[in-house]
Amino acid sequence: MEIAAPDFDLEKTLDSGQVFHWEKIGKGFVGTIGDCAIYIERNGSVLGVRDGGTPARSPRRPLPEIITRYFALDHPLAEICASFPDDPVMNAARQFCRGLRIIRQPKWECLATFICSSMKQVAHIRQISLALRRRFGGRRRVGDHVVYTFPLPQRIARVSENDLRKCALGYRARNLLMTARLVSSGKANLEAWSALSDTDLRAELCALPGVGAKVANCVMLFAYERLRAFPIDVWIERVLKQQYFPRKKKVTEPRLREFSETYFGEHGGYAQQYLFHYVRIASRRSRMARDSSTPLRFARNDKKECARLTSRTVGVPRDSSTPKAFGARNNKRMMRG
Repeated sequence: MEIAAPDFDLEKTLDSGQVFHWEKIGKGFVGTIGDCAIYIERNGSVLGVRDGGTPARSPRRPLPEIITRYFALDHPLAEICASFPDDPVMNAARQFCRGLRIIRQPKWECLATFICSSMKQVAHIRQISLALRRRFGGRRRVGDHVVYTFPLPQRIARVSENDLRKCALGYRARNLLMTARLVSSGKANLEAWSALSDTDLRAELCALPGVGAKVANCVMLFAYERLRAFPIDVWIERVLKQQYFPRKKKVTEPRLREFSETYFGEHGGYAQQYLFHYVRIASRRSRMARDSSTPLRFARNDKKECARLTSRTVGVPRDSSTPKAFGARNNKRMMRG
């Protein structure tokens, strides 16, 4: 099946640290969207999609609707990008990431994956995701390729912590297990949380085991489509400090968060993802980064920060002045990684 997809870069979107289970095969990618096995490739402004099907007992939407929703092909990308701040690094990121879209992920899958991502590199997150899928998920086939769905919370809730540790989860196993039990019992109703305000949604997420401010913002952005959410990991912390606070020796995380919430506006999540992918690839290409890691520096110890965020409604900071972005000289330094 062919699906129109103008202004969309499939490879950049799948390689930008949002999802970790899609595998490059020939000209395209294989993976799952919920319970459905998919092969997908881009040919200009058209997506070629092969559907591996779902179990007969699983009702599903038409394939074009599944693809359009998952890859957010309905987002007005030109308008979103036009809303970004006009500064050197943001303009470079916007140009480099042309066509990158924020994926709408299944809520449980997104939450569980980012709980597992704490203090892990991209390659390790992919290994954990694959191990969980193979051990506890459903086996599907699309063409000649076998893929696995992400295990439901009810499935995870029934296993032991040691079973999860066999998937290289380490201390994250307990967090994932406890959260799965909360979700499967209905005490944490992920679907009902869609109706909550950003502040209340963040509070509910941060109350879950293994979820701090960084993970909560990732889940808000990628699963709940809260496009203002602005996750700050080590890559984003670095670019914010270097590009927007170049003359300050020490900038606290609360100050960075306060700045990002206002400076990048209602589509801050998109701006963050563009900055993240741009600086990560720039570092990879300059060989100054060992790999495509995305360590979550604040993921283990940011419960206090999460509590601070949820105790107030996001508004305009007292100091509304905008720090000057780097000029051309320092922007070149950033390009070198």
